[in-house]
Amino acid sequence: MKGAELVRQGEASRGCYLIRAGSVEARVALPGGGSLTVAQFRDGDMFGEMALIERGVVSATVVAHSNVDAWFVGRDDFRALVASREASALDVQRAITRALSDKLRVLNERVKEYAAVEDRPATGAAPAADPLAGVARSRRASFDWKAFLPVLPFFEGFDEDEMDELVSTGKVLELPRGAWAFVAGRPADSCYLVVRGALEVFTRTEKLERRVAIAGPGELVGFMAVINAAPRANNTRVREACCLLEIPRAAFLDIYNGTSGISVRLHHAIHRSLMRSIARTNTQLTRLISHVRLSSAASEAADLEAALHGQMWRAEG
Repeated sequence: MKGAELVRQGEASRGCYLIRAGSVEARVALPGGGSLTVAQFRDGDMFGEMALIERGVVSATVVAHSNVDAWFVGRDDFRALVASREASALDVQRAITRALSDKLRVLNERVKEYAAVEDRPATGAAPAADPLAGVARSRRASFDWKAFLPVLPFFEGFDEDEMDELVSTGKVLELPRGAWAFVAGRPADSCYLVVRGALEVFTRTEKLERRVAIAGPGELVGFMAVINAAPRANNTRVREACCLLEIPRAAFLDIYNGTSGISVRLHHAIHRSLMRSIARTNTQLTRLISHVRLSSAASEAADLEAALHGQMWRAEG
């Protein structure tokens, strides 16, 4: 009913809500008193979906604006359906992946509107063609690369057969420090698992570059563009001489869109990666909020607060 609280800021998250009819408003309590409206949800909207994949804390109170008819999906029930490989549950997981990807893109666009200490002069021209064209691919490398795989965080939860099945779809390539892996705006034909070394993911304008992330061993990069059939959103360059497992788009999607045990493991690995990326962006947002408050730009600080807390969820601890 109108005025009722569906969830309360600070309480443990239990699942997500899908609104069939009605409208609700998310509010966050501000230091020193008062509250800030950070999001509104209405017919067909979902909120709290992050709680389905990881335990956390509700970051805003959600209050009904009108009588609300909604479905509640509990995390434990949902996880049980995923574990049993229910096709509908896996479809929901893929929808959550898209939702998390959309949130991350929006958050990153918001962060890019502000100057940051990470900004640096752009160095050299970006490759005009695929920088990996002509680079040798093989089942072998200059070291026993397969011995690294069981300890990579990406393969947490995979059994040996599932790991071998995914690895068999790709080939490895070795790149020196400073080499480009891919360029923003180009088609995404593959994604890459870092086996050894590190990649730097960064945005680039005509004059400036900004680091987005350092991807070390066990990080999968470039997968969202593959899933969404979209151009590359960022640039990637080798920070430390590295060995990459290249997984072609078609093979990756065959597993991702399937209903086998390996499909479930891949979904979990992707969600872990997305949650780490969102956490990195939220750290940047928090730093920006502090900077903007110090500069007395109250309206800008409120906008950034809304972007941060409008996600409705934060990790425990």
